[in-house]
Amino acid sequence: MSDTTATTPSEGTTTTPTGRFCWHELLTSDPEAAAAFYGEVIGWGMGEWSESETPYHLWMNEGVPIGGMMELPEHLTSAGVPPHWLLYVSTPDADACAAKAESLGGSVLEMVDVDQVGRMAVLKDPLDAVFIAYQPSDVTPGHDEPAQLGEFSWRELATTDWEAAWAFYSELFGWQEADRMDMGEAGIYQMFHGGAHPLGGLYNRPPEMPVSAWLSYVRVPDAFAAAKKATELGGKVLNGPMEVPGGEFIAVCMDAQGAAFAVHSKPEDMARD
Repeated sequence: MSDTTATTPSEGTTTTPTGRFCWHELLTSDPEAAAAFYGEVIGWGMGEWSESETPYHLWMNEGVPIGGMMELPEHLTSAGVPPHWLLYVSTPDADACAAKAESLGGSVLEMVDVDQVGRMAVLKDPLDAVFIAYQPSDVTPGHDEPAQLGEFSWRELATTDWEAAWAFYSELFGWQEADRMDMGEAGIYQMFHGGAHPLGGLYNRPPEMPVSAWLSYVRVPDAFAAAKKATELGGKVLNGPMEVPGGEFIAVCMDAQGAAFAVHSKPEDMARD
């Protein structure tokens, strides 16, 4: 770790965008088992970040790192925090983003610097969902085009007041409203985008969901096959597989260590019998 702020992107690289979902990190109780699980369910390979003081693994999709994994830190385990996925959202200035989050009712849990990686603000929104605002030291990971197979394709916030949450995130990252869907008794599902393509949605969580949290979706060839494989490997299917508007299919799952994730397949991806 370093006490210095991250350097700005080097000359010739793209300026860090505001509001890109650029990294997805799994904090788990068993990295070795999780690597095998997601390798089978999603098809990811593994890499290692050799500069880290503690073991840090990279999720590799077609040779490209799209996220990371580390063992759940002891201070979180002792506080009762279960394995989970954590979202990183890009910002050109992590300190300014953290200050703005506080002014909007959020809180700063920690500011972290990692050599050769960047500066990170671990934030909690006003309704208690945790995420990271990430100022990369060089090129921002990810892209702004539609997700390809093996990439994260959708993010979904379950919260206690979606309108208040939307006011917070839209102001913090400049996201814009997309379609709004009335789910009947389940309430409103508000979708949003940050440019040409939809990024995700948010809604009021049901009473049985104990905490507000972000859920990440991965595009796979077949949501049915991925859900089946997840259960075979000791995970669970929490919802689905089911069809959603547009003829696409999703399944919300939990891995064998208890971290929630979801899979998503498009009609052109499906290879069902």
